[in-house]
Amino acid sequence: MTELNWETLAQKPGLVLRRSGRFLVTDLLTPHDVLSTSVRNGGYIQGARYLLNHQSCEGAAHHARHGLMIEAGLERYHDEVCTEVSLPAEATVVMGTAASMNYAALVATDDDGVEVMAVVTAGVEGNATCAGDPATWRETEAGIQKVPAYDGTINTILLISAPLTASALARVVVTMTEGKSAALARLSIPSRQSMDLATGTGTDQYCIAAPAGGPRRLTSASTHVKLGELIGVAVRNATLEALRWQNGLEASYTRGVFHALGRYGLRENTFFDDIAGLLNDADLELLRKNSKSVLFEPLVGAAAYAIAAVLDRVRYGTLPAAVARDAIVQQAAMLATSLAGSPDRWPEFRSALHASTLHRRPSPFGPGNLGEAKDVVLAAIALGWREKWRSR
Repeated sequence: MTELNWETLAQKPGLVLRRSGRFLVTDLLTPHDVLSTSVRNGGYIQGARYLLNHQSCEGAAHHARHGLMIEAGLERYHDEVCTEVSLPAEATVVMGTAASMNYAALVATDDDGVEVMAVVTAGVEGNATCAGDPATWRETEAGIQKVPAYDGTINTILLISAPLTASALARVVVTMTEGKSAALARLSIPSRQSMDLATGTGTDQYCIAAPAGGPRRLTSASTHVKLGELIGVAVRNATLEALRWQNGLEASYTRGVFHALGRYGLRENTFFDDIAGLLNDADLELLRKNSKSVLFEPLVGAAAYAIAAVLDRVRYGTLPAAVARDAIVQQAAMLATSLAGSPDRWPEFRSALHASTLHRRPSPFGPGNLGEAKDVVLAAIALGWREKWRSR
């Protein structure tokens, strides 16, 4: 077995955080209350001495590694992973992911002598979901098919310096989850299962640790109290940082039209085929060579996000489907004028785009067929691009 060389990432009273290659370990040097999703030693325990997060596989097509986990069974795999890093399996809680431990993000917050440190690895490219999305697995009396770890996993180690009551420790899970979901909302991460924005992934895991004893125990981790604020900020910011490194999801990079409207069918891999019939060969070739400056133009992105918001509100019933066509065309006209650099031509562009939808019956923007809005967006991009360089 290869000897591991450990790097200390953080040292706090009662704990040490260290990393080596595929492994990230928190040594609990004093007794802690621990709540976790670990297959073995999961739930609430008092005897845990180690919190282990590790890269269990690559993000895609790592069939041999998936087969190893399935063949061994997750409880036995727990023991094997602990053996790899010379940790006692009975005193260790384990999380697995396809994300790199080198991209782990550490964020610490503090108030009045209480510190919260979040240590997050995160990826959302393959597995992001919204709570309530259609599920892929079912657990029955016959069991459940094992789910391998994907590159879509958000793993959170949350270390709290103050003792908590049992109810407060349970409440930490709610606040921590809301912090993670807040990070995904800031980046407008789409679900891979529906048109909704993601609230997490289907394989998210966590370990929460707080000292087992002390002069007093904090009784609430609600977002109304400072401890809840510390947890929310630490988890949100650590999740954002982890996604920035693992998936390149820096906030400004999400301004493009594909990120805004990918949920509604506007996809980078089909874009030029989809728009080809709306542009002559010269305009299409020029667009190909300048696509990033067009599709990441900030005012174009703003209009794309406005269109996505309208489509969401129609689906959710906030806006009636009867006004959807007009609402989408209005925002699409704004997109076209922004691309053309001609805001004064909004009425002209609105009329042109509205006319291009009138031949469709029934309305392409009905609740069951919102993806047809893609055609109007493509028409708006083509119109704005043609008119940008047309002499007038």
